[in-house]
Amino acid sequence: MRTKIKNAFSSKVNAIGLPILALCWVSFFWGTTWIASKEGVKHMPALQLAAIRQFIGGLLYISFFLFKKTPWPKGKQWKTIIILSILNFVLSNGLSTWGIKYISSGLGAIIGAIVPLWIVIITFFRGERLARLTVIGLIISFGGVCVIFYDHLSDFMEADFRLGIFLSLIATLTWAFGTLYTKKKAASFNPYFSLGLQMFISSILLFAYNGATGTSVSLSAIPAISWWSIAYLVVFGSVLTFIAFIYALQNLPAEISSVYAYINPIIAVILGAVIFGEVLNAAIAIGGGVTLFGLYMVNYSLRKSRKNSSEII
Repeated sequence: MRTKIKNAFSSKVNAIGLPILALCWVSFFWGTTWIASKEGVKHMPALQLAAIRQFIGGLLYISFFLFKKTPWPKGKQWKTIIILSILNFVLSNGLSTWGIKYISSGLGAIIGAIVPLWIVIITFFRGERLARLTVIGLIISFGGVCVIFYDHLSDFMEADFRLGIFLSLIATLTWAFGTLYTKKKAASFNPYFSLGLQMFISSILLFAYNGATGTSVSLSAIPAISWWSIAYLVVFGSVLTFIAFIYALQNLPAEISSVYAYINPIIAVILGAVIFGEVLNAAIAIGGGVTLFGLYMVNYSLRKSRKNSSEII
């Protein structure tokens, strides 16, 4: 009897504890990828770094699924994969990597977290009504962003800073479109194999752009620190952490598994201040906190709306 009780207790702890550990892993390590990207782009072209990272990560995913003899996509599935590779990886990941070459990693992470705001704005212009809580969350998040940028007003005099902000904002907008397109074109094709194909295709497109514009450097000219950054981004950003994310997503309620999105920017801001000496003052701390709280309200309202809609159906 004691053995049965012990085994049942152990099973219950694992059922709860392992997904929480996976979520903690995701919350921390996806926050550190901003730091790794920032270090990498100091020494090489940003789009070349993104291309190499996505080529290696995509190749690993594809090799795994080919080993598992997973069937290739067919027909119109390729159209969806190609469009998502452009939106999510060529534009979103590529531009966000390029953007933090000119702005702090912490600021890039905070901007990266505003994707839900774009989704709400896009759906509003498509004619969907916004819940009161969503509108309040939007206003709060906008206020938090204003507090952050108020502290950076003098930086807007610098062309590079303006470029970094512009690239980072466009990256979040394209990711929002990619998210909505994924929802609209949800297919039966293996989504994880699709992810690997998207990464691989995007790397080919980025390599082509770098070659056509002459912005790439020879592989021998890339310093060791950038190669270490790429290795970290591939292993922790594209493989291990994504596996942990899927595991947490499958074993935790949505409102818990989405917590990582609010912790990632905090990790990036703190590590950016510690490692790179990036500015961390009251304006950034308060503005970032207010922005993330507003985002939480928006996400909560969206989940509540989806839940009510499914109950009605």
